[in-house]
Amino acid sequence: MPLHQYAYFALFSQHTTADEMTLHLGIAPDEVSVRGSRFTEPRPIPVSHCWKIVCRDPGLRVDEQIASILGRLQPHTDRIAAVARGLTGNGGGAVLQVVRYFDDTDQDKPKAADAPSLFGWHVDRSVLDFLSATGAELDVDEYDMTRDDEYAA
Repeated sequence: MPLHQYAYFALFSQHTTADEMTLHLGIAPDEVSVRGSRFTEPRPIPVSHCWKIVCRDPGLRVDEQIASILGRLQPHTDRIAAVARGLTGNGGGAVLQVVRYFDDTDQDKPKAADAPSLFGWHVDRSVLDFLSATGAELDVDEYDMTRDDEYAA
């Protein structure tokens, strides 16, 4: 079963832009989104501004992707926590997001016999401490991408 997955840490707000977050943090994001940018018709639907540090490296378990993200962020925990506190309760906050697509046929590549299993992962104490310090939520989305006709009799 092919698996495609990635993780990111994000600060989001309905009022504070990603540029303003970057200014307060002194850390350039990997990705940003702008409120209202997903829809243009009939009128923009408010989507949060979002500042993200992302790991999309293939072949890593989720915990390894999270470790990569936190390796970049942990030296700045105090500043991230201060910005996150300012966003919370005002249509914003912080989240560590994990996204996994099972049986993602677009990712169908031969797997080496000694390649690690990507299915298992855990959240260790340092991740929990970071989430607690920044007031971040952990959100895990998993999607079954199998076609219905694959299992039809």
